Amino acid sequence: MDNTNKFLASLNYFSVLFAPFLLPIVIYFVVDHQEVKQHAKKAIVSHIIPFLSIVGLFITLFFTIGSNPSDDTIFFSAIIGFLVVGIINIIVFIWNIVKGIRIFTKET
Repeated sequence: MDNTNKFLASLNYFSVLFAPFLLPIVIYFVVDHQEVKQHAKKAIVSHIIPFLSIVGLFITLFFTIGSNPSDDTIFFSAIIGFLVVGIINIIVFIWNIVKGIRIFTKET
C-alpha cells in the first residue's frame, strides 16, 4: 500500500475525532483501492457502535420507567447505563486511534 492509501486508510479511523460517519462513507465511495475500502467499512462499523449503545441505553431507560419502578431503581439503572455506555465509547474511541496509528506506521 502506498503512502496515500495508508493515509486514507488511517484517516478512516482518525475521523472519529471530526467526522465519524461522513468521512469513511465518502472515502469508501471515492477510493478504488480495495484495502482502503475494507478499512472504511470497519471504521463505519466502529463509529456506529457508540451510537447503538446510546440508543440501547435510552430504550432500556424507557422500559425501566414504563414498568413503574421505584425512584431508586430508575436512578441506579440510569447510573449503570451511563457508565456502561461511557466505557463502550471510550474503548471504541481508543481502538480507533490505535488502529489508525498502526495502519499509518505499518511498513509495506
